[in-house]
Amino acid sequence: MAINAYLNFNGNCREAVEFYAEAFGTGKPQIMTFSDTPPNPEYALPEEAKHLVMHARITVNGSDLMFSDVFPGMPFTAGNNISLSVMSKNIDEIKTYFNKLKEGGKVGMELQETFWSKCYGQLTDKFGIQWQFNHEE
Repeated sequence: MAINAYLNFNGNCREAVEFYAEAFGTGKPQIMTFSDTPPNPEYALPEEAKHLVMHARITVNGSDLMFSDVFPGMPFTAGNNISLSVMSKNIDEIKTYFNKLKEGGKVGMELQETFWSKCYGQLTDKFGIQWQFNHEE
């Protein structure tokens, strides 16, 4: 069974998903906007919702990350209550991902050897998402 993370953004989801796709080298993501959904004659889609991302997905090392903008008028809380963990047997891969995601973000712990890992680090990216990087043997 896979566990997938779903990340919500407040109008900048397209920028975020394209940033992550580039950082992890997943290729161009498919992005569905709210205007791509079938029209509902009982509910006109607000103009400010049409360009927002309804759903996008990328696969990173076999795990899916899914993305969406919140619908206009819905509450939004920055993602500081979520931490995503990237585990890899390849230290060079960990270093590459860490260095790309720290651009514009804040490093909480530089990559370093710990008692549980040859290479571990933490950061909060420029979108407020917390990441952990861990070498697994």
